[in-house]
Amino acid sequence: MIQIADIREWREHDVVDVDGKKIGTMESVYVDTASDEPSFATVIVGLPTRRRLVFVPLGGAQVGPGYLKVAFVKSLVKNAPAIDTDGVLPAEQEPDVFAHYQLKYLPGAGGERRLARR
Repeated sequence: MIQIADIREWREHDVVDVDGKKIGTMESVYVDTASDEPSFATVIVGLPTRRRLVFVPLGGAQVGPGYLKVAFVKSLVKNAPAIDTDGVLPAEQEPDVFAHYQLKYLPGAGGERRLARR
């Protein structure tokens, strides 16, 4: 399991896909509010004038020297739900992030959000 203390150090490191192809640069980490464990990362993608942040799950991710390798192919990640580089993921879009990767989405017992940015 990737530790939250370690992942904070990876900001601005390359994020590569399962085949080692660069996807973009890591921007931030979202933790699962139920466990406070790293759950998703946001990755900066796009041209300099049209940058956006896409979400990618951290399950199965591996750390290497200067990069984070995720368990998904580049095309799937680049087409994931995105926000502006200074944006915030709206609560109503959380299920879409999980669905994109065919992951089960369960809100908190009281209906609270599942992801929190760290």
